[in-house]
Amino acid sequence: MYRYTTRQRPTTSRRPTETETFVRDAPTRLAYAALACWTFWLYAFGPALTLLRAELGFSYTLLGVYELLLAAGAALSAVGFVWAARRLARGALLWCSALATVLGAGLFTLGRSTAVTLLGAVVFGLAGTTMLTVVQAVLSDRHGDRRDRALTEANVGAGASAVFAPLLLGALAASAVGWRATFVLPAAVLVVLYLRYRRQPLPAAPRPATATGDRGLPLACWLFAVLTAVSSAIEFCLVYFGPQLLIHAGMSVAAASTALSSNYLGILVGRLLGARLTRRPGRAVALLYASLAVTGPSFVLFWLTDQPALAVLGLFLCGVGIANLYPLALALTLGAARGQEDRANARSQLILGVVAGVSPFLLGSLADRYGLVSAFALEPVLIGGCLVLLWGGLRVQRGGDFGTK
Repeated sequence: MYRYTTRQRPTTSRRPTETETFVRDAPTRLAYAALACWTFWLYAFGPALTLLRAELGFSYTLLGVYELLLAAGAALSAVGFVWAARRLARGALLWCSALATVLGAGLFTLGRSTAVTLLGAVVFGLAGTTMLTVVQAVLSDRHGDRRDRALTEANVGAGASAVFAPLLLGALAASAVGWRATFVLPAAVLVVLYLRYRRQPLPAAPRPATATGDRGLPLACWLFAVLTAVSSAIEFCLVYFGPQLLIHAGMSVAAASTALSSNYLGILVGRLLGARLTRRPGRAVALLYASLAVTGPSFVLFWLTDQPALAVLGLFLCGVGIANLYPLALALTLGAARGQEDRANARSQLILGVVAGVSPFLLGSLADRYGLVSAFALEPVLIGGCLVLLWGGLRVQRGGDFGTK
């Protein structure tokens, strides 16, 4: 059984301090580092597709197929995770998925044909999402009710990856080394982590709170899982179409693409703030409401201004607001699972893959029909949906209506 204190203090009966009750022990540090490796790869994947297309000469439609296959691999992972988690220990599942992710990255970067790189995208999405889900499970198993702080801190690395991965890829692409070297860095870090932590036992999956472990998830858990997905869709829509709106505001193509980094920087700043604010327990819900309160007006500023400088400022502030939506919503999802954290974890990833994939497609379709500015009205709908889902999930949970679905 993993304890939350670093050592026993038999001579005192005082209540443990917050520093003592949350310990970044070996499993926690391993999870943080593994998540940073995956997100570094993920944020490098999109820019790498542009470079790969220039080399292999495939169409824009095929470029979209790479993203689709990545999402398909992620969906397969979500469907099969509960089955795998019942048969493999956390450590075995983590290292197997890490090895498979390295294989997928290798196929994607070293393949000299479209077929091989497409296969790499599938393996990359399948194995990488499995590694992500295991990391989230380890943090939830280890920290229990303090999973909100653990997940928020872990995603600070994801925010840093969003800023630095595209910059490193661009720098290496312009050098004699080449852009493919970018994908070697996370693989090398995972090798070091394996050598350091391969014998480190990881927390075991919790037993279901009821005798029937296969019963459905509570309704509140489903609402929070959809909240996790919708909050991610807000970010995906900005990432895919934010630069296009900046071009509409008068920026050049190159400047608009570069300005997207302001959103990533905002995400990093927001997660650093979130990691600090969640040091005390019980702040997750208030921080979620505050994050949505920042996201809404910031998006309106980005959406409706015709001044490029204000639009970039709005994009940065959107990043600050969006930053903690995913980790905190996921923490609520796992907290409402009543001993079925693995199932809740997997289902949230499956819903996220569908919603985050469909939302940018829907926004693009609306833009073709009604114009980009009008199409971005989808974002306030998503933000409002998050508020409704958060309020509804909390009301169901507090009312004791844990009916399963």
